Amino acid sequence: MHLTLVVPELIWPEPDEQDTFADLACPGLCTLLARSRRQQLPAQSVEATLAEFFGLPVQPPYAALRLAGENPAPAAAAGAWLCADPVHLRLHQERLLLAEGDRLELALDEAQALLDELNRHFAEVGRFHPACAERWYLQLAADHQPGGGDALPLSAVAGRRVARQLPETPDLRWLRRLLNEAQMVLHRHPVNEAREAAGRPTINSLWLWGAGMLPPRLGSEFTGVWSDDALARGLALCAQAAVHAPPVDAASLLRALEQHGRHLLVLDALQRPVHYQDAEAYRSRLRELDRDWFAPLQQALAGGRLATIELCAPTAYGLLTWRSGRAEQWRLWRRPCALQATALALAKGAE
Repeated sequence: MHLTLVVPELIWPEPDEQDTFADLACPGLCTLLARSRRQQLPAQSVEATLAEFFGLPVQPPYAALRLAGENPAPAAAAGAWLCADPVHLRLHQERLLLAEGDRLELALDEAQALLDELNRHFAEVGRFHPACAERWYLQLAADHQPGGGDALPLSAVAGRRVARQLPETPDLRWLRRLLNEAQMVLHRHPVNEAREAAGRPTINSLWLWGAGMLPPRLGSEFTGVWSDDALARGLALCAQAAVHAPPVDAASLLRALEQHGRHLLVLDALQRPVHYQDAEAYRSRLRELDRDWFAPLQQALAGGRLATIELCAPTAYGLLTWRSGRAEQWRLWRRPCALQATALALAKGAE
C-alpha cells in the first residue's frame, strides 16, 4: 500500500524566525524527513502540484475541475468556466494586499445578493454561480471563450501583495474590462456599503483564474483520494478514482485503506496560517498534525503497514518531496534534526 501525502506550506517560510521554531516539537515529522530521500524543485502552487499527479498541462482548467468536485456542484460543468472568487484588496506600502473569501466572514445571503447584481450586469458575458459564500464561478457564454494566459491560483496570492490581477496579454483584454466593471458594481452595492459602515472588509474585487472546459477522462495512478478540497475531489472524479472525506487521523485512515493500491491524502491545515503569517496557529496546527498524522504514519511505515510514503509539500522553499520505504525508516543512524535546521538547509538550496 502506497500513500502520497500533500501538505501545503509544511515548513514555515522564514527560517530565521526563532520565536516560530523555538521548542516546536514534531518528532514524528522530523524522523520521517530524516530517513527519507528529499527532492527540491522550483516553487509552484498546490493546485499545480495536484494537477501534475493527474497528468494535466501547464494551464489546467482549474475552474471546471474544482466545480466538478464541489459537493453539491452548483451547476453542470459543461462549457467554459472561470473561478471568480470574492476577495478584498487593500493598499499596503504602495502594493495591493489580498485577502480571500474565507477570511472575510461573508454570509451566503450577502454573497447571493452580490452575485444577483453581477448576473444582472453581465448577462451577456455569462452567469455567476456560488458553490459557497467564498467560492464563486463564472460560466462563460459561447462568445466569451477564454484565450491564452491566466492568473495565478488564489492560493498563490492569498494574504500576499499582488502587482496586478490579470496578465497584460491581448487575449485577456476583455476579461480585464469585465474585472474593472465588476469592481465598480461591487463598490456601490448595498452589501458592501453596510459592511463598510460596520467596519468590516468589503468584497471589492474578484480573483478570476483557472479558465477552461472540463477535460475528458484523466489518467491517474491513485485508487483513492482523501480530501475535502474541491479541486482534489474534482480531479479524482474525472480520473474515476474513489473519493473520500479525509479521516480524523492516521489510525482511521489505516483502518479504512485496502491492503493494496495507491492513495492520495491532502492535509491543508498549515496553508492559512502561513498565508496570513499566523505563527501561533502554524505551531498549534503542526503539533496536531504530528500527533494525529506524521508520527503514526511514520510508525506504520516502519512497521510494514505501508509500503511507501511520498510527502509532497508546495512551499516558499520550492516544491519539496520526501520519499521513503520501510527499510529506510530503520536507518537509525539518520538522526532527526530540529525543524529549523531543515528550514535553513532548504533556504540555502533555494538560493
